[in-house]
Amino acid sequence: MRLPDGLVAVVKRDCPTCVLVEPVLRELGAAVWCQDDAGWFDGDDTALELSYRLGIETVPTLMRIEDGAETARVVGWSREQWEGLTGRSDLGADLPEHRPGCGSLSVDPDRIDALEARYGGSGLGSRRVELADLEDEHEAMYDRGWTDGLPVVPPTPERVLRMLRGTTRDPGDVVAVVPPDLVECTVEKVAVNAVMAGCLPEHLPVVLAALEAACTEEFALHGLLATTYFSGPMIVVNGPVAARIGMNSGVNALGQGNRANATIGRALQLVVRNVGGGRPGEIDRATLGNPGKFTSCFAEREGMSPFAPLAADRGVPGDAVTLFAGSGVQPVVDQLSRTPESLARTFAACLRVNGHPKLPMAFDAMLVVSPEHGRVFREAGWDRARLLAELEGLLTLSADELLRGAAGIAEGVPEGLAGAQLPKFRPGGLLVVHAGGDAGLFSAIVGGWVSGATGSAPVTREVRA
Repeated sequence: MRLPDGLVAVVKRDCPTCVLVEPVLRELGAAVWCQDDAGWFDGDDTALELSYRLGIETVPTLMRIEDGAETARVVGWSREQWEGLTGRSDLGADLPEHRPGCGSLSVDPDRIDALEARYGGSGLGSRRVELADLEDEHEAMYDRGWTDGLPVVPPTPERVLRMLRGTTRDPGDVVAVVPPDLVECTVEKVAVNAVMAGCLPEHLPVVLAALEAACTEEFALHGLLATTYFSGPMIVVNGPVAARIGMNSGVNALGQGNRANATIGRALQLVVRNVGGGRPGEIDRATLGNPGKFTSCFAEREGMSPFAPLAADRGVPGDAVTLFAGSGVQPVVDQLSRTPESLARTFAACLRVNGHPKLPMAFDAMLVVSPEHGRVFREAGWDRARLLAELEGLLTLSADELLRGAAGIAEGVPEGLAGAQLPKFRPGGLLVVHAGGDAGLFSAIVGGWVSGATGSAPVTREVRA
């Protein structure tokens, strides 16, 4: 947009200073553009294109244009500065010497994303999909297969740009290669799906870290999708970021009702679906699945925990996510144990049935210890390592009880293992975290998937801005 040479001003009628200097502007014969009243002056900038392109932050702004380029600028009203810019010495003799201006509509937080999308050359590379006038946008997205069965937020350019402000990473940076289609996924593509999931911009760094973890070789996302088993990615968040973005680690931590928990987990699942091609009935072959495949994400309750933060114990202190292939929640009830030894025996008895009571080293698990149960361990001085050591001993099983056909159950271990002592979990195959509300002598077991090299291993990654 080329401006005429001479004096150019940008104003809005809803600004006392702009109204104050109206006689001066008319006396100067300036080309005046108004942001909120197309009939006040000759220039109509109600679409705010001129203000956006000129970087107007305050009105009134008076500029001098020479050969189509700006050579001087004054914001607000200052008789001395206006006289210096115009070369006149008799401006606004009856006006105060100085009055501050008002904020430009082009920097209004409610408008800036739309203006950037419309005029700013946003650099967004994602394909634009135009919907017909009579199409319902939510039904259109469902019909195109972009949703998980629930409504999603339309990812308009304005919303995607706003989401991208949640990270310092370049929108074009490749975050991961997403299975099963092995598609390179950029920060922008993650932002698109985070918008659809309902995330806020401050959630985006956690989603990015979760995707990085999910797409590692050891997490084996492709296999997790293709298996007929129940499991899907579960995200555990550690560090100050959890409180900063309002995550829930307390009452109903594994359930509904918290925006950050719900949308971060959902965003990861939508990326897998929409970028990687992991759709149920296609690559996703789960016989039953579990509700966590909509979203499964919570923060560890680090305050008053008997344990160090999970991520820190896994070598990543501070803000971090740990990905686990969770298959669903199994309740653990123990309202009478008051010693760590007794409570550990309860946990061991419940953990033994993970997957199947006669299958050792077959499936990983996560033990979610509630605060009331955690207090028993904290007061006894048991940390995570001490509890895991106790559980390892309690869960070392006689193969003779696990043989195929034993107890009239065909499932079990081969006859060749008779006489052996077998651990229920492989080394590193049992995770222990602390979460939940203050009241309730209940904990939980989240079953995993096939353990070891043939399945999925938990992965921890730092959350970076």
